[in-house]
Amino acid sequence: MGFLARIPELNAMKVAIIGRGAIGQYVRAQLAKHGISEIAQIVRPGQESASQPPCISDVRNLPERPDLIVDCGGHAALAEHGSVALGLGIDVLTVSLGALADPALEAALTASAEAGGSRLHLTSGAIGGLDALRGARAGDITKVTYTGRKPPKGWAGSPAENVLDLDSLTEATAHFTGTARAAALAYPKNANVAAAVALAGIGFDATEVALIADPDATANIHEVYATGAFGSFHFTISGNGLPENPRSSALAAMSIVSELGERKKRIGF
Repeated sequence: MGFLARIPELNAMKVAIIGRGAIGQYVRAQLAKHGISEIAQIVRPGQESASQPPCISDVRNLPERPDLIVDCGGHAALAEHGSVALGLGIDVLTVSLGALADPALEAALTASAEAGGSRLHLTSGAIGGLDALRGARAGDITKVTYTGRKPPKGWAGSPAENVLDLDSLTEATAHFTGTARAAALAYPKNANVAAAVALAGIGFDATEVALIADPDATANIHEVYATGAFGSFHFTISGNGLPENPRSSALAAMSIVSELGERKKRIGF
């Protein structure tokens, strides 16, 4: 009975998590429910410690080999650690889809994955319904638009501050219109949904994006419209932020936890 009781522990899925922000903390809090253990936190240089799990700043210093590295640290973190991990043969799961709008980074990640025999896994983040968009690619998609609408404070710290006086807005106002690639590169903390829509559909350069600050909005609203040989669809998701940081999407954090649980089942831990 004792040996049988230890089998799940011996087969536990092990991960290392990049980032200590609101999304990373949410994911950490959910791991035990899914029988997943964290072997290390990957942090910025200067934040290393011998705590449990240890905090390290270099993937090459992992105390043991994880089954997966989970990126919750944003575009810069994926750029810093993703290629190293993939080159070592460790799969990476990321919610930082907008980082792939940078052709040089995409090429580096691809080359590292091929060299290491590993894979970069993408989560849907703060958006859903992308299965319909992926399915439509089998035919001819003629147009995809994504509109991101947030309360003015949701755009604090972004380039929107250089375009609008966010504190004095009285009506919904667009501060960006352009391609999904331009949005993802200019708004690394705010346009991962635009990138997810682009990757599921017709690509970064053909997907049209509008980003709006709306004083009447009470949530982060994501709106997708597509037309093509399949017909057309239009859907809207109204998402809440995490209590610890309202600018971080609760659904993005939940999508990571969901993918971890599904991956654990698929692999058979």
